Amino acid sequence: MQESPLVLGIDLGTSGVRIALININYELKYYSSSEYSIGLQKCEDWENSCRELIKNIPSRQKERIIACSIDGTSGTLVGCDYNGKSLGDALPYFDSCIAEQNAIQKKCKNLNLASGFGRASKLINKFGDEILLRHQADWISGWLLNDWTFGEEGNNLKLGWKIVEGIWPQEIHQLNWRNKLPKILPSGKSFGKIALNRAKELNLPKETEIISGTTDSNASVIATGASLSEGVTVLGSTIVIKSFVKTPINFPGVTTHRVGNRWLCGGASNAGCAVLKRFFNDKNLVELSRQINPESDSGLMFRPLTFQGERFPIDDPYLEPILEPRPVSDSLFLHGILEGLARIEAQGWEKFKSMNVEIPKKIITIGGGAANPQWRRIRERLIGIPIRTCSKQAAEGVARLALQSLTR
Repeated sequence: MQESPLVLGIDLGTSGVRIALININYELKYYSSSEYSIGLQKCEDWENSCRELIKNIPSRQKERIIACSIDGTSGTLVGCDYNGKSLGDALPYFDSCIAEQNAIQKKCKNLNLASGFGRASKLINKFGDEILLRHQADWISGWLLNDWTFGEEGNNLKLGWKIVEGIWPQEIHQLNWRNKLPKILPSGKSFGKIALNRAKELNLPKETEIISGTTDSNASVIATGASLSEGVTVLGSTIVIKSFVKTPINFPGVTTHRVGNRWLCGGASNAGCAVLKRFFNDKNLVELSRQINPESDSGLMFRPLTFQGERFPIDDPYLEPILEPRPVSDSLFLHGILEGLARIEAQGWEKFKSMNVEIPKKIITIGGGAANPQWRRIRERLIGIPIRTCSKQAAEGVARLALQSLTR
């Protein structure tokens, strides 16, 4: 009996890369992960991680792969030459490049600038006009294709792509950036077949289709299988809240994506699990969490941002973290941080309510922080909505996206 074809999903996150193989029944058949050896800013790390993970897939499974799709952190931008070679470090999504953004705003008065304009300007100022600007998922797609022409629409919203109209905004033409930006395809469309040299290097089938992916948080939402009545919170390095809507939403700090022919709106805070890793290792987090009574209040009012600046639910690049005074008890300190993170999430759902987005009847949580039962109960108490944990991974979600595109 012939074995089922497989689809590969690649998730490029803040801290590392994850890959998943699913079959035509959406069943997970293989999963592996790798932390970056240097960091998010090094696209050589993205490439090396992907190469090693793919090479380690068992050959019996690898030979059955028919398609691959990639998700990446929304807004992480790299400048490269026309052969895809990076010209230096990528600028991560949390680098707001305020000075560059303000300079463009003075040049383009009365224009609504996307949040990635500052990063793009900084890269152009540093490396010159002969540059391609590519987001993380698009750069790795280009690596597989050996062609950096294309980009996926959701990954380019931070550079101003107007997803409803399907055009670049006037600001792009005013700045003379058009030749630096990718040719945009909707999520779930074929970029083409893998390059023959890359297929040979990775021992992948030469007929493998490279499918345009999405952002990492959108991939997580797809993995949950959420319905219109269910919201999704992604507890990764940052907190992302998402909800399917019937029509696109236009609101500061909120992005609307088109995923699988459905509209998905969401906002991302700069706070999340990354702040926990500054103070605790995984073992500490488990042990200290067990000492927390999630039904009681810590009495602490922290704003646990990882660094200065916030995107959502408050759009303020100068907003400062509040993580003091630190109590003597480590478990109390953790309790206060978890409550602070839960309050940010609650404010996010309230923001959705103010935009006339229907508040979900249930929240599905995915990501590294979803496994913490004390945090889940604190969140339920402060948000007032039942929460269900999903153990699936973003890599599975982007693989599902590719499979759905092949079966439409």
